[in-house]
Amino acid sequence: MTPLLMQPPEGGRSFAGVPVVTDLSALAADIAVLGIPYGTTYDTETPVNESAGSPTAIRARTDRRSLEHYDFDIGRSLLDGVDVRIADCGDVVGGPNTADGAANRERAETAVRAVLDKGAVPIVLGGDDSVPIPFFRAFEGRGPFTVIQVDAHLDWRDEVYGSRFGYSSPMRRASELDCVTGMVQVGLRGIGSARPTEVADAEAWGSRLVTARDVRQGGIAAALDHLPEGGEFLITIDCDGIDPADFPSLSVPAPGGISYYDVVDLIRGAAQKGRIAGLDIVEFGPEHDLSSGIGATVCARLVLTAIAAMIQSGQIGEPLKP
Repeated sequence: MTPLLMQPPEGGRSFAGVPVVTDLSALAADIAVLGIPYGTTYDTETPVNESAGSPTAIRARTDRRSLEHYDFDIGRSLLDGVDVRIADCGDVVGGPNTADGAANRERAETAVRAVLDKGAVPIVLGGDDSVPIPFFRAFEGRGPFTVIQVDAHLDWRDEVYGSRFGYSSPMRRASELDCVTGMVQVGLRGIGSARPTEVADAEAWGSRLVTARDVRQGGIAAALDHLPEGGEFLITIDCDGIDPADFPSLSVPAPGGISYYDVVDLIRGAAQKGRIAGLDIVEFGPEHDLSSGIGATVCARLVLTAIAAMIQSGQIGEPLKP
């Protein structure tokens, strides 16, 4: 594996003001936030890296108040009465071009694996939707896991433009891992790169496909009912799975989608049914964000929601002594 090359958060601003630990050999935390700005770019005329600035933009929408002030979405302040160690590990060094893809994947996988070896839950700020590929690979040899994906698209292409590691392939690559034994794909709608053969492959493998219309008609239970009790869950959130009314900060928004609160309830439901082993958020495009920064704010809130869900389920955190 390539040696770890973590760089500090841009401007020195960490997620929610937590300590920065870029030497992963010294990590001692329950939760480790890390940025993976670069994945695998397709060999097209103009490389697309609209999500590379996402980790910095998301961090900028948080500060210590995110942890210490009363949060009406969870009914308490996040760290009230519990000892939870959260660290920001900075960003994995990477490059934006097609030739950088293999090195980007190797560094990303190495960083996430190092976090896991230290007993922390990794929360990844991407990056485009090729970032989940090395994220999932870092869990090989552990598990078994059920992948929970929020996305408008199926992401089961074996290759696109000759590449097997781009943003149309993360769920196909996940299905090939020994550690992944289940998959629930939530929020599917419209037209993407999937053809009928990819849909058939996903269903034949055993993936549970829950469309945005399914959630609209049956609520988020349409997805939660497919999660095994006591399961270990890897959650990957592609922001285009969220209704653009709640998340407009996308290069190609599509009508419909599941709501912000559907995603919140999905995360909470997963924590109640089992254990969240890791989470990534990808495909947020800061250059498409409104002046209010709503897209970055939604991403930050989902990270905080996931941490709160893990605390409230008893997965992390020890009660403080009176």
